[in-house]
Amino acid sequence: MACLSTEEEAKPSAMRFLSLLVAFVLAAPLSAQESGTPDEADVQMLRRLYDAALENSPAYEQLRVLTEVFPGRLSGTPAYDGAAQWTLELLRQLDCDRTELQPVMVPYWERGSAESVQLLGGGTSVPLAALALGGSVPTPADGLTASVVEVHGVEALKSTDVRGKIVFFNAPMNPTFVNAGRAYGEAGAQRNRGPTEASRHGAVAVVVRSLTHALDDEPHTGSTTYLPDLPRIPAAALSTLAANRLSDALRADPTVQLKLTINSTWHPDAPSANVIGEIRGSEFPEQVILVGGHLDSWDISPGAHDDGTGCIQSIEVLRLLKAVGYQPRFTIRCVLFANEENGLRGALEYARVAGEKKEHHALALETDSGGYRPTGFNLGNAAGDAHLKAARWKSLFEPYGVFVFQAGRGGADVGPLMAKGNTVAGLMPDSQQYFDVHHTRADSIDKVHRREFELGAAAMAALVYLVDRHGL
Repeated sequence: MACLSTEEEAKPSAMRFLSLLVAFVLAAPLSAQESGTPDEADVQMLRRLYDAALENSPAYEQLRVLTEVFPGRLSGTPAYDGAAQWTLELLRQLDCDRTELQPVMVPYWERGSAESVQLLGGGTSVPLAALALGGSVPTPADGLTASVVEVHGVEALKSTDVRGKIVFFNAPMNPTFVNAGRAYGEAGAQRNRGPTEASRHGAVAVVVRSLTHALDDEPHTGSTTYLPDLPRIPAAALSTLAANRLSDALRADPTVQLKLTINSTWHPDAPSANVIGEIRGSEFPEQVILVGGHLDSWDISPGAHDDGTGCIQSIEVLRLLKAVGYQPRFTIRCVLFANEENGLRGALEYARVAGEKKEHHALALETDSGGYRPTGFNLGNAAGDAHLKAARWKSLFEPYGVFVFQAGRGGADVGPLMAKGNTVAGLMPDSQQYFDVHHTRADSIDKVHRREFELGAAAMAALVYLVDRHGL
């Protein structure tokens, strides 16, 4: 027999070891996370978090104070500054490891008083329920009067003569979209870009049908954007009933006019702040799991669903983790962002500072879709698989009515973090009622169902716990 080399002698031994290893792996039971079977420790922890949220939570009464003491929290205003100091104190009372007012300069727009839209025709003047759009320039002091052209979208401007006229954008939100947010996004161009595009074609002002499925006399404001190289023209939102009245009047008499009176003012940028509180991680303090919402609201609104619920729910996540005695491995940080409604300055500044500090966010979870019954989460990351990874926890959430894990982008305030490579998420409440009160005077605490609001906070805390324990 020929002699074998040392390398050849080793081959059978290595093959036997590999075979044994494969057999061991195949025979070994899958972990609870891998098999989809709920981990009993996770089952118990979620139950404890939900119990803590639904029994004797202070969150709803905190929301009452926020909306009733600090309504109209538009960036740059005393109302926002008061809300920032008050929520900072709430975080301090939780004995956070760190609290901070993170400075940021914000735009400061003021609506003014005595704004109005009047329908003129047949020797009469009929007031229409309206609100100036956020950021609108003023009319002359005695108002602006012109004839009206009705269109059903921004694209219609290309084929319509609007020179010297008031453009009436009257495209309703699509009622066939089950997801109301999708309908809002599709119809939103007429409010966001409509005044600029109308100006480009020679219009002197704009009125826009409110972005809601509701048929009522509650006008909805919201931000509009001007381009620097085009004239800025006044812009207002009409209630849906007012929009219908104007459309009917134009069909009966195309010569009717509108008179707009807007007394708004742009002030210099003002100092403001994001509100931050955190529980420092025990193992990976440099890894951050963020929960947050935006603290500002439109000047005419108590801002309950948009986004008082999101802010108080984010504070509540920290309280819940402490209430059940959970010590997180990662740093859990609550951020209440400034200036989401008309600039995103708070989100951009937070992302800039995080980048300077080289902070990595394992998850940035935003809630800015109202305090309604939670149905799930949208998640986004560079690989596009964050929602698939989170879906392994679906069986843990289903007993609490949370079952949707879909691809998404979280929300506006965590968007700058996603752009830097972080994983983001957004709580997804049932969307059907949100746009009934969105950006209106009616967005008050009486529209918030206490248990639905508390269930949203519990769902957020549960996702934060699971990501902290298992990673995503």
